Amino acid sequence: KVGWYNDVLQPAFHLPYPDDTLAFVVLSTPSMFDKAFKPFVNKERLKIIRDPVDQCVSHHLSCVKEKFPDQRVDVMFDYEILPSRKPKFLAQTAAHVAGAAYYYQRKDVKLDPWGKKKIYGVCIHPKYGGWFAIRGLLLFPDIQVLLLKQSAPIDCVSTEEKRIELLEQFNFHWKDGRYRDIIEVKERYSEEQKHYFATPPAERFRLLGLTHEAQ
Repeated sequence: KVGWYNDVLQPAFHLPYPDDTLAFVVLSTPSMFDKAFKPFVNKERLKIIRDPVDQCVSHHLSCVKEKFPDQRVDVMFDYEILPSRKPKFLAQTAAHVAGAAYYYQRKDVKLDPWGKKKIYGVCIHPKYGGWFAIRGLLLFPDIQVLLLKQSAPIDCVSTEEKRIELLEQFNFHWKDGRYRDIIEVKERYSEEQKHYFATPPAERFRLLGLTHEAQ
């Protein structure tokens, strides 16, 4: 419910819908790269003019929207920002309140070792660890779900030591990706996928064999 999200945030970040409005958080799993992204690039390569992953996600969520011709469906993407420069929605908070992934933050550590350093939080999925992404939000403004029960996300990094290790790795060593394996995972990105996301965005077009014109 939108209300679960709004309840934990300051009014400036609230979604402008009634509390009982139905919403879905959309995650991409490791297999997205082979099952959705590569086929999309092969089929739509001449139409790709901005970030290929964003465009792929946008395409697939548009397809979902078409499945509900009689419903109003509002889509928000993780990369969208408002004129105020604020994100349209806080993806990690949305994933947490939806029960999809646990959002570990500084406040989850009792004996905080970081002093005045800025420490960012990170979501961990019980099956994929950090090998996933939060891509968007589907909102159904005409559907009110008064009786929907909230499920808590699975707390899979439950010890103080592991939480400190997770936040340390994410904040200070995120490039090596070790934080993604803070728990034992069922599936992780392929080597090809790791290489793609490790490549600077401006060079990814060349990696996919897309033309300079498309870029």
